[in-house]
Amino acid sequence: MAGEQTEAAPDNTALRTALWRALHVQADPPPHVLKDEIGLQLAAPGADWRSRPDMDPQATRGFRAAMVARARFIEDLMAEQADRGITQYVILGAGLDTFAQRRPEVAARLRVFEVDQPATQAWKRHRLAALGYGIPDWLHLVPVDFEASEDWLEQLTAAGFDAGRPAVIVSTGVTMYLTKEATAATLRQIAGLAPGSTLAMSFLLPTELVAEADRPGLRASQAGAQASGTPFLSFYTPPEMLALAREAGFEDARHVPGPALAERYFADRTDGLRPSSGEDLLLATT
Repeated sequence: MAGEQTEAAPDNTALRTALWRALHVQADPPPHVLKDEIGLQLAAPGADWRSRPDMDPQATRGFRAAMVARARFIEDLMAEQADRGITQYVILGAGLDTFAQRRPEVAARLRVFEVDQPATQAWKRHRLAALGYGIPDWLHLVPVDFEASEDWLEQLTAAGFDAGRPAVIVSTGVTMYLTKEATAATLRQIAGLAPGSTLAMSFLLPTELVAEADRPGLRASQAGAQASGTPFLSFYTPPEMLALAREAGFEDARHVPGPALAERYFADRTDGLRPSSGEDLLLATT
């Protein structure tokens, strides 16, 4: 990491996701599904970042395509909900999310709450200031010490979130690191929010449901997560995730398969770029 970095930093997964999003812009031909090089500026990885093994342009094509497809879907959803009058947007495990910096024309109409570990939030606050972005009054960085079992909804409310008004809540790239019990508890909390609230939550599929060609990549990701001290704990079949959501109290729960995002955002490409399979989305409303 370059000289601006404070002592703490986001975990490797959040940094890698930000770099893959930038790599999509730099290594893949247009049209770009998502244009995000601000995460790269935040990460400040040094001039040789593209020479890292996990940034190999060919080997990581499917992964970075999946990351930008997921992010684009979430941002399209948020823009659509904002047009319907929703004014609160909560990002659980925000990491290096840059929606607020890239899409101010949408974000400034909202109250955006980014929830993450205290060290990550302190680091991000420092980096946003160093890059000249600052923290506008509609953006709230909410530190929550999950390891100390702090209640994220309590901290969110203390930061100005109104649980009596509908919101969009997003949790992507998180459930695989949590026990199924912890995810069920989170679902129950979100299901108790104001009617008209929407949840988008990603989840990893069991290996047997992943396309054969993508299984080696999934195994490599699992091994990498284990080695870095953040092992994958939970995988879900789509019916299992839908059942969890309905048991938690959601009025409506839908499964959005990864291939549906591939069709939506990559169908007309001539370069063969397609998202890898293995991660699907739950879309649920209260």
